[in-house]
Amino acid sequence: MPAPLKKITTTEDLPDTADCVVIGAGIVGVCTAYWLARSGLKVALLEKGLVGAEQSSRNWGWCRQQNRDARELPLSTRSLALWDEMMQDIGPGLGFRRCGLLYLSDNPAEIEGWAAWGRFARGEGVDTRMLSAAEATERGAVTGKAWAGGVWSPTDGIADPASAAPLIAQGVERHGGVVIQRCAARGIETQAGAVSAVVTERGVIRTPQVVMAGGAWSGSFLHQSGIFFPQASIRSSILSVAPGAKGLPPALHTATVTATRRGDGGYTLAISGKGCVDPTPRMIRNGRHFLPMFARRWRSLVPGGVQAWKSGFETMATWDLDRETPMERVRILDPRPSQAIVNDTLARARRMFPDLQAIPLQASWAGYIDSTPDGVPVIDNDIGIPGLTLASGLSGHGFGIGPGVGHLVADLVLGRTPIAETAQYRLARFGTSQWGKVSKF
Repeated sequence: MPAPLKKITTTEDLPDTADCVVIGAGIVGVCTAYWLARSGLKVALLEKGLVGAEQSSRNWGWCRQQNRDARELPLSTRSLALWDEMMQDIGPGLGFRRCGLLYLSDNPAEIEGWAAWGRFARGEGVDTRMLSAAEATERGAVTGKAWAGGVWSPTDGIADPASAAPLIAQGVERHGGVVIQRCAARGIETQAGAVSAVVTERGVIRTPQVVMAGGAWSGSFLHQSGIFFPQASIRSSILSVAPGAKGLPPALHTATVTATRRGDGGYTLAISGKGCVDPTPRMIRNGRHFLPMFARRWRSLVPGGVQAWKSGFETMATWDLDRETPMERVRILDPRPSQAIVNDTLARARRMFPDLQAIPLQASWAGYIDSTPDGVPVIDNDIGIPGLTLASGLSGHGFGIGPGVGHLVADLVLGRTPIAETAQYRLARFGTSQWGKVSKF
């Protein structure tokens, strides 16, 4: 079933021209369009389906610095401040609050890993606090068990995945941008080797700048222009329970299960890292790039089925710009969740949190998390065609850092000083082997 999503009404009118066209209205696309519109650009935001309907509404809603890869940490920190700024402009419906994130563990190696990260992060100005066994047990009293240790990150928080992207899209409109739903971008046109237009199913928009923020669809779209972007998607299954549980903190992670309070008072429940590998033509073609990642994660990944292949979002085929494309045949990726993972998640949660025994399952859903071989996004305006910028491969981290990614992309488009270093996000880094390239700090 679809994840909860706030539906919005947008214009049906396609502009003839734009200063910049942003393709994809997930959290990265809407934030990019938002910062561009706030800077005075005439921006058009295109979405083949509904704003925020894919992974941007299907995640936990965490906005964190804690345990970030060092390459993402500055962007994560900046994103938290931008969430605050956007709340002031857009309103409280975004649901962002710095409620703090709680991590609990009985694994000495995991605790030491958190401690090592904390020593690095505190040097970067991050407020991260290790918890003793007594402190962790006290903070995790709702579980009714003793814990060996944990982490408390008080300045991190959560936002509402169901409403954030749609409300930010409305912010784009208030700042003069145009948002068009159910309008797929089929490809780009060039003149003298540079971007000159976007071809959509409804017509052509003349523009010198295009941002590809299509999430799991990005690799196939870029393939049409001869650009190689290694990308693989994992099907993640999560669920929500109805309101009524007492004593659970707003956001709690353990190796067994993770719980996040929803806007209605219920909780989203998930098993961190757990997912199904649904093979696709692009995954098979790019498999060698992902072998190191799969080798590290094989314990948490299970074989999937043919859902992704049939959906057509990771195809190696090319298409004509005057005919229907895979984006029009599948407007919204809405895969079936793994019932085995949903059942396991709910059982784990009810064992971990006794109060959930009497709380009914509210909904379950799945989404495709598009990943890069090193788990770090590509944010790059030097990918082979002048005027074309790529912002994809957020690898399950996109919701929390969406505001920062969008601002950084706007900086690149506008040619102004970027809010964070960009070298680590370049597409060209995948020209070498990924063996030995793991998340680091």
